Amino acid sequence: MAFYRVCYHTPKIISNCIKLSSCLNHSNNRTKCISTIYGKSQYHTSQTFWKRRKTVEERKSSRIIEYTPKAKAKVIDVWRNITVAELAQVLDRDVKYVCDLFLNQVSGGRTVISDQALLHEAVKRSGHRMRVVANPNDVVEEEVDRDIYPRPPPTKSQLKPRPPVVTVMGHVDHGKTTLLDALRNTKVVASEFGGITQHIGAFSVELKSGAKITFLDTPGHAAFTAMRERGANITDIVVLVVAADDGVMEQTVESIRMARQARVPILVAINKIDAPRANVEETKQMLVNNGIQVESLGGDVQAVPISALKRRNLDQLTEALVLQAELLEVGADPIGPVEAVVVESRLHPQRGRLCTIVVQRGTLKKGDVIVADTSLCRVRSIKDHDGKQLTEVKPGYPAEVEGWKDLPSAGEVVLQVDSEKTARNVIKARESKKQLAKQEEDAIAISSKEEQHDREYKEKLMHKRRMGRFRLRSQGPRGKEIIDDDDGTPRINLIIKADVDGTLEALLNTLDSYEEPDCVMDLVHYGVGAVTESDIEMAKSFNGIIYAFNSDCPPKCKDLADQNSVPIKHHNVIYKLVDDVKEEINDRLPPISYEEVIGEATVLQQFDINEGRKKVPVAGSRCIKGVLKRSAKFKLVRNEETLFDGPLSSMRHLKNEVDSIKKDLDCGLQLQDKDLEFKPGDTIVCYENKSKRQETSWDPGF
Repeated sequence: MAFYRVCYHTPKIISNCIKLSSCLNHSNNRTKCISTIYGKSQYHTSQTFWKRRKTVEERKSSRIIEYTPKAKAKVIDVWRNITVAELAQVLDRDVKYVCDLFLNQVSGGRTVISDQALLHEAVKRSGHRMRVVANPNDVVEEEVDRDIYPRPPPTKSQLKPRPPVVTVMGHVDHGKTTLLDALRNTKVVASEFGGITQHIGAFSVELKSGAKITFLDTPGHAAFTAMRERGANITDIVVLVVAADDGVMEQTVESIRMARQARVPILVAINKIDAPRANVEETKQMLVNNGIQVESLGGDVQAVPISALKRRNLDQLTEALVLQAELLEVGADPIGPVEAVVVESRLHPQRGRLCTIVVQRGTLKKGDVIVADTSLCRVRSIKDHDGKQLTEVKPGYPAEVEGWKDLPSAGEVVLQVDSEKTARNVIKARESKKQLAKQEEDAIAISSKEEQHDREYKEKLMHKRRMGRFRLRSQGPRGKEIIDDDDGTPRINLIIKADVDGTLEALLNTLDSYEEPDCVMDLVHYGVGAVTESDIEMAKSFNGIIYAFNSDCPPKCKDLADQNSVPIKHHNVIYKLVDDVKEEINDRLPPISYEEVIGEATVLQQFDINEGRKKVPVAGSRCIKGVLKRSAKFKLVRNEETLFDGPLSSMRHLKNEVDSIKKDLDCGLQLQDKDLEFKPGDTIVCYENKSKRQETSWDPGF
């Protein structure tokens, strides 16, 4: 049944009432309508309405549109700036009908309907509901990739000569940094903690011949594998330092492997030829056995015997480097946007975030805007390894850049953009890509978790059905599963702060190798720079330990840590930090109980003695090893089977009750189990329960 709103007034008022008919109120199963105009109400039947309707049509040309109840209305899709012709197509009616819906306020099929309220009223008059959607006729433009990428390789005509980038690699304590000190007349090795290099150093050296070479000093320690890999991937030549007294070691083999993966030529420097146990020929043979074909043994790899400490044969090594660089014809394009690689990054307390980079293409100048991963930098200052200010950095040279908004990770590619706005767009695009990649990884993890949950749920459900009305023991009231987060397993929470990003990465990789179930290790937080108040608050919340590796702790933070009993441990050698973490783990592990045998006796014969009306067996024994103590525990062993384990009731020597029996003395032993019989040849073992400190089996490789 359709309902209408009418009144006895002038035709103009009647027409307005028809336009306002969308606010009609009605009740089900009634044919009467109510309308309130100017405070007056009138009730009419539908027949009376149709009589009055004729008079209205005669006096004014108007259409009265029927309204379907909203619950039965069909939903149609419309869009912004829809035309009359498009709306007619959606409604499957003609254009004239649509114009009537708008009460002749629009005309023509090309008329654009921009008023959403007017469109909504017209659709309601048609007896439909509308849903605003995107225009299906619009062409969806593909999303523009705002990320930037390195330029295509330069042509041969664009290449200009540049200093070769030489990476010094090898095993720990084989003299790599001593060699570089000899080449640049410095004493870096004296300032290194523990005698090992724990950072990647980048610096330029001018040889006596006038040739310039950029050297990268990579750590030889096992924990710095990732740092050495980055050193091999941005270099032109690898100088493999091998000690003549040690020969080829573990990290030497790794360095050879990484250099081959990077397809970089190798030049061998056999160091420590003045050592007492030096054997150059044996070292060369070890190199051949590991795939390095030295020239003196028929290969093509130069092997120069040197003594970095006494500066012997260094001229031969540098000449070999210059010759190798000339053969490679190393060059770069100094024009255009800068392309570089982050060698190391650190947080300076006064200068802020600093990065050591090696320029590979273009010329870096002060004021340039560069991007490394999601880190932005407007170059504020450029310095060399000696702290001297530079105006520009050409390809092949290292520099320390200041002005980073965030600290980039070592190994990231640095690219130049035209403005900070472009840099922010690039960072936003890269963050979106990372987020999408993370969502895909999370979706896979969630799917796997759901499958596992469904499998466990079905297993529990089947078990519950088999159990009938009995609940599972692992369930609480009303079948709710009991979840206990604290299972009693020892736990250690760590906060790691390091001086530079590369060292932090090495520490994290070392700690990631911990997989022991006896004690849970959680890395609560890590970062580059000095210890902050937030680190202390976090350590207090998690009952954790702060390890500051080569980083400072301001006095204010130290006082705050003392007030909150938060331990802060300072280290500057990685294996000492690992040893400290091991000690902390050992302190949290429960002690191990074990049995210490203190004596042993053999049964010679069984005697029966009277205790009241009952006869009790006594083992007539002889102590054959150690001492038998009355207060200790005893085991009765027969044919390698333990028949009794517990304390004694009596220990006698001759007729006297004693506390101990020494070796080769006879005695009578009465066990608490008085029903147990002895046989000649049985063994009685005397032991004590003791405990010792448990130690973790974690071995990080050094």
